[in-house]
Amino acid sequence: MALSSANALNELMAALGTNSSRLVIDKANIASQAAGSFVSLWRATGQPGQGAIPSTAAVCDNTLTGAFQFNQQTSPVTSYGAYAYAVSSNAAMVLEVHDRLMHMGGMSGTVTTAQTVGIDLSANLATSNLDARKGDANYSDVQWWLEWYTATGATAVTATVAVTYNDGSTGNLSAVSLAATRPASFMQPLNSYIPAAKSGFYIKAVTSVTLSATTATAGSFGVTATKPRLIMPLLLANKTESFDWAALGLPEINNASCLFLLVLTSTTSTGTLRGGGKIAHA
Repeated sequence: MALSSANALNELMAALGTNSSRLVIDKANIASQAAGSFVSLWRATGQPGQGAIPSTAAVCDNTLTGAFQFNQQTSPVTSYGAYAYAVSSNAAMVLEVHDRLMHMGGMSGTVTTAQTVGIDLSANLATSNLDARKGDANYSDVQWWLEWYTATGATAVTATVAVTYNDGSTGNLSAVSLAATRPASFMQPLNSYIPAAKSGFYIKAVTSVTLSATTATAGSFGVTATKPRLIMPLLLANKTESFDWAALGLPEINNASCLFLLVLTSTTSTGTLRGGGKIAHA
């Protein structure tokens, strides 16, 4: 059953010992990054396996290569992120586990007309438990990204991203930075580009991306929507840090969640990452 208020801690401890799914983290280093940037480990080799480069917009789920596998539960049993540990070869890194809700790829750095994205969370709520996975009804739990699969060119440009907000209105995120030679696996956060006029509103769909000029190399990038689940600061290089249910915040892990890794870097690479954890079912 779901954790009750009276016996929640006992139920959680029992689930960790006897009814949990194991997570394995073993990811190779990704080089050519910039300090202080978000980097997706979707394409890093290791465990979980290397995820495929997406093409047209699609809902992600737990069956995809690149996602952590865990036992799907039948209501009222619920899954929770209850324990994790990790070590990085780099210091001052932040390792994050997100639920990858939808993604698409194949956009080019040399196309200056509007490139179709077609990610609409609100139109796919009945697919792969997306209605529950997205979090709050106003889409405030969703983080939006431009994600790179192959480096774009050396010319710095900006992007205009056409979006639909949670109230159904449309608009643009303007002057989104595409610095010179965005590398593969780089992730550009988009939520911070919501204009002041739409303060208090949240994005539920991304329609298109238009570049201000060509970057001079096509590369390949796309749009990804995620929901953060586990946050793990790794302060010292080669020192294992462990995180119990309280440190993790005991987030619910919905059925069909496409759990994948990303890092906030402190240097020019992601470093090698190893660790694991448990999803408790109670």
